[in-house]
Amino acid sequence: MKPGADGWRRAAGLTTAAAALGLALLSFFVFPGHTWLEQDTQIYVPMLEHLHDPSVLGNDMLAEQPQVAFTLYDESARALRATGLSFRRGLELEQIATRALGIWGLFLLAGALGLAEGAAWLAAGFCSLGAMIAGPQVLTFEYEPTPRAFAVPLVMCAMGLTARGRYWGAGIASAGAFLYHPPTALPFWVVFLGIVGVRREWRAAAPLGVAAAVLALAAQNQASAAETQSLFARLDGLQEKLQRMRTAYAWISEWPWSRIVHHLAMFGMVVSAWARLRRAFTFETRVLLLGLPALGIASMPVSWVLLDHWKWALVPQVQPMRMLLFVTLSAQLLSAAAGATAVKRRAFAEAAGWFLVGLAPAVHPVLTDAFPLRAAAVVCALAVGAGLLRRWAPAAAVAATIAIPTLGGVVNYPHLDTPELEQLAGWAAASTPRDAVFLFADAPRSLDPGIFRTKALRAVYVDWKGGGQVNYLAAFAAQWWFRWQETLGRGFHPGDLPRYEALGISYVVSGAGTRTDAGPVFRNERYQVYRLR
Repeated sequence: MKPGADGWRRAAGLTTAAAALGLALLSFFVFPGHTWLEQDTQIYVPMLEHLHDPSVLGNDMLAEQPQVAFTLYDESARALRATGLSFRRGLELEQIATRALGIWGLFLLAGALGLAEGAAWLAAGFCSLGAMIAGPQVLTFEYEPTPRAFAVPLVMCAMGLTARGRYWGAGIASAGAFLYHPPTALPFWVVFLGIVGVRREWRAAAPLGVAAAVLALAAQNQASAAETQSLFARLDGLQEKLQRMRTAYAWISEWPWSRIVHHLAMFGMVVSAWARLRRAFTFETRVLLLGLPALGIASMPVSWVLLDHWKWALVPQVQPMRMLLFVTLSAQLLSAAAGATAVKRRAFAEAAGWFLVGLAPAVHPVLTDAFPLRAAAVVCALAVGAGLLRRWAPAAAVAATIAIPTLGGVVNYPHLDTPELEQLAGWAAASTPRDAVFLFADAPRSLDPGIFRTKALRAVYVDWKGGGQVNYLAAFAAQWWFRWQETLGRGFHPGDLPRYEALGISYVVSGAGTRTDAGPVFRNERYQVYRLR
């Protein structure tokens, strides 16, 4: 007996869900991949650990000022922790789930352009390869399970639902993105509210009001722990100096011209593909795929006026130029769609050119810079293959996931954790007091201290990665700068140990080759530790 229409729909729905999850798992475990404690989880996880157990990291200035008050990131992480999962496992499950939702949304969006199912999966698969957005230094698919890593895919999901006219579902998905990271969701809401206004679907805006109310209530629990500042404050000279030194990516005047040219070129690709496909566009896809990239391009002059010229302190916290993400994302999706339509017309050379545009951002963040020959060859081969495979075109996206890191030699991130660092963290956790303060004295810009902080649950006096918070809090910035100048900014000399002790540092970590009068309390092939107090 043949199944009825409901049965077919359920089967198709399960197949779609399985495909989205499969691509999400490939993107997580193969390419673009995932990391832990190598990027912003060095900031967020110590905050979560301190919120979970205030007795740890109490002397760490990074954990003392949690930047998760206006988000449900910490509440969701702690809820999963309560089930017995570690923070890492719980956050990674959220990361995979939201990636799958984002890829499903891209599939829906591609299908709304009139693509057949296979071509829609090809377009979604190309986007799932990710891209580094040079300049603001964000990713379409973040490697680490941070608030933005959850919010961006949820916005992708909302884009796909909007393109299919499922406004209520889109409102819920984008409200979820708002709960995780409001600045990421706001550009979508600007465009979405215009769409629902034209379509007279105002009830789809209700989830945003609920999300805002939930965040306001949740923030009250952490209000006393956070430094407050005026909404319209201007940066003073020290804040500007520190931000330009430590977080130059937020200042467009610090960018090389190649970054700006790159984004203008990508927007040109968006407009070209948009014009090529315009007959297939619905009102929703037209507004989404041109409106969001236009906001991204507009963010550059707006940021220059508000931050570089007016010095508005809120701008480096919101970082509006992160909206440039939508330029690259739309270019990837529209180029893949244009390539698929060219294949239908048997214009294979044109299709390969479009596919090349869709694939290139995944392997090279700045198209105006020199392109690695090996990666270029692999991308060109994949682009040609995608054009020739026709019905089996989605296989090109799967092949790209495997070929780009292996044949193309593209490495998105180094592997920073080492057995020696694990030994050091294990020793500190077992053999030092919980209130001990460590200084990694001779590696000023190393990411090792941030990995150590979370693995050992011991305070770090100052480190370069933690300085990324100078965008947010004036008092934190001043304290970080004082500590940096007194320690890492001077360079390490064994005679500085008494001065370090006076600063409240308990243990100094140095390279294995350092020589001092005192003997180390711990040593392995890479590190040695001196006790000061």
